[in-house]
Amino acid sequence: MAGPVSRRAILRGATLTAIGTSVARPVRAESATDEPPRAASSSAVAIASANGLRTVSKAYNLTVRRRYRPASAAVQGVALVEADPNDVTVGYGGLPNEAGVVQLDAACMDGPTHNAGSVAAIEDIMHPAQVAELVMDRTDHVHLVGPGARQFAIDHGFPPVNLLTDRARQRWLAWRAQRRNDDRLAPLTDDPSAETDHRAPTRPWGTIHCSVVSPQGDVGCCTTTSGLAFKIPGRIGDSPLIGAGLYCDNEVGSAGATGRGEAAILGGAGWLVIERMRQGASPVQACVYTLRRIAEQSRRAASWQPALWDVDRPAYSLTLYAVRKDGSYGAATMRGRPGETKFAICDHRGARLEAATVVFPTA
Repeated sequence: MAGPVSRRAILRGATLTAIGTSVARPVRAESATDEPPRAASSSAVAIASANGLRTVSKAYNLTVRRRYRPASAAVQGVALVEADPNDVTVGYGGLPNEAGVVQLDAACMDGPTHNAGSVAAIEDIMHPAQVAELVMDRTDHVHLVGPGARQFAIDHGFPPVNLLTDRARQRWLAWRAQRRNDDRLAPLTDDPSAETDHRAPTRPWGTIHCSVVSPQGDVGCCTTTSGLAFKIPGRIGDSPLIGAGLYCDNEVGSAGATGRGEAAILGGAGWLVIERMRQGASPVQACVYTLRRIAEQSRRAASWQPALWDVDRPAYSLTLYAVRKDGSYGAATMRGRPGETKFAICDHRGARLEAATVVFPTA
C-alpha cells in the first residue's frame, strides 16, 4: 500500500508566482509544456462575471492548451482585470474605502486538493489573487488579513504599489463632499416612534469571479475585488470568504458570487450552490434556488433593516455563477430586466457574453 503523499509532492505542481507577469507553472512537469496543444475539450469551460471576457479567454486557454490547474488559470485570468485602471471595482484603480485607502480582497480554491487561500483588507498590492494562491500553496492557513497579508506579499517579492488612481480619488472626493449615505446604521431600539436611519448603500459594488473546469473535469475558482466603494475601513465582503464568494468541490463543480457581499455571506451562497448541484440541480437551477433562499432571508431581516427590501423583492443586486465538472454552466441574478445582466463564458466555441437568468424580473 502506498504511503501518504507528502506536502512537498503536492506543492511540486502548484503555481509559482513571479513578480510582474506572475507566470504560473503548469500542473504537470515542465517538459509537458513542450508538447503540442491538445484539441479543445467540449467539457472544459471558464465562466466569469461580465467584466471578465478577457479573463475567461485567458483562463480557458491556460487550462486547455497549457495544462494549468484550473485554480491557477482563474488567478491568471483575473489578473488582467486587477491590473486594469479603468475597472473601478477590482485591483488597481478600484474605489477606496471612506478614508480614501484602497483595500483589496481575494481568494482562490483548488478542487483536486480541496485547499484554498485568501487575503483581505490588503493594501498596496496589485494582484491580491496571486497572493491568495501563495497563501494556499505556501502556508498551512486559509486567510491572511491586513498588514500581515501585505507583509506576506512583500516577503514573496510583490512590490508595494499606489493603487489609488486620479480617477478613483476624484470619485472619492465627490462622495465625501456630499456624504449622503454610508454603512453606519442608527442604534436599534424598542421604541417604534424613535427615528431610525437604516440606509442601504447605493454606491458601486464590484468584483470579478472566475470558475474553470479542465478537460479532465478538475475544477478551481477565484474571486477578487476592491469591495464596496467608500466602505468602512477594514470591511470585507464575501469575496475572500470560502463558501460565500466562492466555493468548489472536485466531485461536483465550482461557483461564485458578485454583488452585495453581506447577503452572500449570510446565505453561504457559494457553498449552497455546490450542494444543490450535488443533489442533481443544474447550474442555473442551483443559482436560482440559492438566490430565492437568500431573498427570503432578506425579507425576514427587513423588519430591522427595511432598506434591504423593496415591496416584494430584495432591494440589492446579487449574481451567482456556477459550472459543473461535466462542463455545464449557468448564472442567475437577483433582480433586473431580462437579458440585461450578462456573464462571460469561454468554451470550445470561444469567448462571449450570455444573459443570466433573472429571479425577480423588473420592467
